[in-house]
Amino acid sequence: MKNILIPTDFSENAWNATRYALELFQHEPCTFHFLNTYTPAIASSRFMAASFTSDRLEDGAEACSERGLRNWVERIEQKYSSEIHTYTVTSSFSLLADEVKEMVVDRNIDLLVTGTKGASGIEEVFMGSNTVRMIKLVKNCPILAVPQHFELARPDEIAFATDFNRFYTQTELQPLVDMAKAFGAVIRIVHVQYEIKALTELQQFNLSMLRKYLGKFEHYVHTVSELNSVSKTLEVFTKELDIHLLAMLNYQHSYMERMTREPVVKRMAFHTQIPLLVIPELGMEAHSRITKGEEVSMSN
Repeated sequence: MKNILIPTDFSENAWNATRYALELFQHEPCTFHFLNTYTPAIASSRFMAASFTSDRLEDGAEACSERGLRNWVERIEQKYSSEIHTYTVTSSFSLLADEVKEMVVDRNIDLLVTGTKGASGIEEVFMGSNTVRMIKLVKNCPILAVPQHFELARPDEIAFATDFNRFYTQTELQPLVDMAKAFGAVIRIVHVQYEIKALTELQQFNLSMLRKYLGKFEHYVHTVSELNSVSKTLEVFTKELDIHLLAMLNYQHSYMERMTREPVVKRMAFHTQIPLLVIPELGMEAHSRITKGEEVSMSN
């Protein structure tokens, strides 16, 4: 049974992410955990009745949150009745990213699904500040970010963006492998270069290991020149090849980190058009232990 966590603020953006997840995993037994957090703002006491305390504000916000979650599940059951899906709801007086981090551990979450917002002028922050916070804070669960206007398309073409500078373990690649296996997808490994040049010996080794791990799946390697920014390059690549899902590992100096740190002027033209699967890296200790184990198994 797969455990999927979906934060919601009851917006159509959140509904689109929920709908995508329900349809994507319609044939797989899942428990969907819906989370709504609230942090009621306290108005200035100059405009507040003496008896209107912060406790009353919190009580009102809690009731609204719980009512919204009940309505959310009712809406799902009306449109997506399924005997293999179950639902839980959590209403929490806390910050979203902090609560998500705790629930990922407490509920043994396999996948976090969140809606993302498109560009909004100079305030554009790649995918929305909440999504970026969760990507930076949640280190033990893959995150699937779904654009607000994206219509479900079976992910039979998956792009995996990498620079080959880091050794990926089989454990880290498992979310990508699971998606490819579930949907019979072709995996397109895309390498973005500022200038086209031969791979180093280290990059060649990491590429060969990556291809070894993905050997059971149809996959291709694409090397493309950077267009203004990594985000713009990947946007063009996914459009041209009709990619339905973009996956990246999130680690120091990775494409994912570079994209979240790009200057605003470079992100202005980027609109998240397709779902993005962000895979967290293992901790350094675990990474070292697993890597050594894999080396031993290869030598036997």
